[in-house]
Amino acid sequence: MRVLENIEPKKVFEYFEDLCAVPHGSGNTKGISDYCVNFAETHGLSYTQDELNNVIIRKKASKGYENSPTVILQGHLDMVCEKDKTSSHDFRKDGLSLLLDGDFVSANGTTLGGDDGIAVAMALSILSDANALHPPLEALFTTDEETGMYGAAGLDVSKLQGRILINIDSENEGVLTAGCAGGARAHIKKPIFFGESAKTRKIVISGLKGGHSGVEIHKNRHNANVLMAELLTKIPNFRLAGICGGDKDNVIPNTCECLIFSDCDLTEITETFVKDKYNSADPNLKISVTDGDFLPLMSEKDSKETANMICAFPNGVQKMSAQIPSLVQTSLNLGSVKIEDNDLICTFSVRSSVNSEKYELLRTLKSIADDFGARFGDSGHYPAWEYRENSRLRRVMIKTFEELYGRKPAEVDVIHAGLECGIFCDKIDGLDAVSFGPDLFDIHTPCERLSVSSVRRTYKFLCETLKALR
Repeated sequence: MRVLENIEPKKVFEYFEDLCAVPHGSGNTKGISDYCVNFAETHGLSYTQDELNNVIIRKKASKGYENSPTVILQGHLDMVCEKDKTSSHDFRKDGLSLLLDGDFVSANGTTLGGDDGIAVAMALSILSDANALHPPLEALFTTDEETGMYGAAGLDVSKLQGRILINIDSENEGVLTAGCAGGARAHIKKPIFFGESAKTRKIVISGLKGGHSGVEIHKNRHNANVLMAELLTKIPNFRLAGICGGDKDNVIPNTCECLIFSDCDLTEITETFVKDKYNSADPNLKISVTDGDFLPLMSEKDSKETANMICAFPNGVQKMSAQIPSLVQTSLNLGSVKIEDNDLICTFSVRSSVNSEKYELLRTLKSIADDFGARFGDSGHYPAWEYRENSRLRRVMIKTFEELYGRKPAEVDVIHAGLECGIFCDKIDGLDAVSFGPDLFDIHTPCERLSVSSVRRTYKFLCETLKALR
């Protein structure tokens, strides 16, 4: 039995459940890309699928809309793969186990992929509806957005006719997004050397909320990797055997663990640390200490230097916008720390709506890395999406929203997270873009949930917007 078969809009949730059954983490998008191709073939629609697994599906205009400008409906196919510690889910081969609880859809012990599966489901529903009224459509589904927007960056935009783009990759109903930050990924690699072995103790930091490193970076949530480094600096004469926290640069890590050798009483140190770091945004911070394995150790000097280097890196909000109240202008997130092939590897997501500040932050990271004998690299650069003063699409969407709901949208916003609109606006001259979406909560975490009633309203808003774009 299908979990979502009795909720409206039926077609949207039918396609969403189909998509959830196909493993589609970043870097594993061939299956879901082929699903979209099969959909196009079944419905007699023309399509393009490229080597990056990006898909464009085209649908002719409804009667009376033949002379209207082509509209691009856009979302991404990949999802962030995070799960509870107790979950045995294998994202490479397992479909998601969906749960329906009142107004919310979630997944059992894992991320849901509502970011951005619900966009794909909405677009497929419109493409399949013979009665929908709309201009010529190009449904554009990109890949590997969550790991660097590589699908959008590699897309041959000459395949697109549209110069109006509706991006369905926002998480707050009633908010129209009209600009976003640019960003990049930074990698720090520090060579490490292990010597004699000893019995270790395992320290685990847990209980943190984590979250999205763009839209939630301002919420004062702890970063587990940063906390672990700070904790290590409180332990005298420790020697490090291993450290691992987070695995995605765009997720605020909610757990981190390390293995150390130390003669100290860690109970008092950890209890004091938890009290000192109490934060109302993360009230469930927990640190456990258990026996570890007999493992090779780094020297005391290198262990201390490793912790000091992580502490030296900036993290979190660096600057707020002077023009837009409450908007983060520049930030970074230490999303991943691990030891691999005798290298300590630290990976950051760096974001800014001001390009010069993004590059200045990257230079700061490089300078600190140099000071500690580490190597620096950066990749995955994507441009900021600048606010467009004169936007017909935005005017139509605001007017349609007012007609549907008797009020203006909650806000027209510029966000700190990265959106593919920035890449498309950079590559397509004159592109008019707006991003919106239904209410999604705790994205990029196993607590992610999608509001059914919000999807219903948002889908109606999308259909009415297309009807108004004559």
